[in-house]
Amino acid sequence: MLEVRNLEVAYGESLAVRGVSFAVRDGDLLAIIGANGAGKTTTLRAVMGLLRPRTGQILFQGEDITREPAHLRARRGIALVPEGRRILPDLTVEENLRLGAYRIAPGTIRAEIERAFALFPQLRARAAQRGKTLSGGEQQMLAIARALVSRPRLLLLDEVSLGLMPTLVVQTFQTIRELHQQGATILLVEQNARMALSVATRGHVLETGSITLTGSAAELAADPKVKQAYLGG
Repeated sequence: MLEVRNLEVAYGESLAVRGVSFAVRDGDLLAIIGANGAGKTTTLRAVMGLLRPRTGQILFQGEDITREPAHLRARRGIALVPEGRRILPDLTVEENLRLGAYRIAPGTIRAEIERAFALFPQLRARAAQRGKTLSGGEQQMLAIARALVSRPRLLLLDEVSLGLMPTLVVQTFQTIRELHQQGATILLVEQNARMALSVATRGHVLETGSITLTGSAAELAADPKVKQAYLGG
C-alpha cells in the first residue's frame, strides 16, 4: 500500500527525519512510536504531502507520489486525522462530515455519514451542534469520522490520544481496533506506546528522526529497551 524510502525532512537547516524507510501492507496496522519531538508527526505530514522531503521517495500502491500535492494524495485515498483534531469549529458535526466526502459520489454521501454515526453514536445525537461545542473526546471522534467518510484506502492517525482522558483513550483505541478488524489499512503515530502496540500488527520505534527498532507489536512490547523507555519499566 505504502512504501517510504530513505526519507529526510528538514525545517530550514534542522534535519527532523533522517533516512527513514518503512512499508505499510494492505490491511496492516503499523504503529510508529516515540517520544515527543522524535519526528513522528513530521513523517506523517510528509506522507500526506503537507511537507516536502529533502530526499527520499514515497510510493503509494506502487506509484511515486513524492512530489505530488496533498490534495491529489487525498483523491488517491490517503486520509489524515491530524494532531489536534483540526475540525472546523463553527460548522456542525454533519457539515464537518460532509466536507470529508470530497472523493465519493454525491449519491453515496448520506450512506457514509450513516456509517460514521453507527461507529460513533454520540455524533448522531450531536449532528446539528457546532464542532466547538463538543467535548475533546467527541471532537476526536468527529476528526476520525470525517476521514472515514472519504472511504480511505490508507488512514493516517496522528497522536489520537493527545489531550484525552484515560477512559476516552481506551475508547478511541477500541474504535481503531474495530476499524482494522473491518479491513482498514492504518498508519498510526503515537506517544502512548502501550495503547499503540496493543492494537498494532507491527511497529517501529523512532528516536531523534531515525528508526532504531522494528518488529511485530508483540516483539516491541516485550523488548527491554521499549519497556524501559516507553512502557514504564
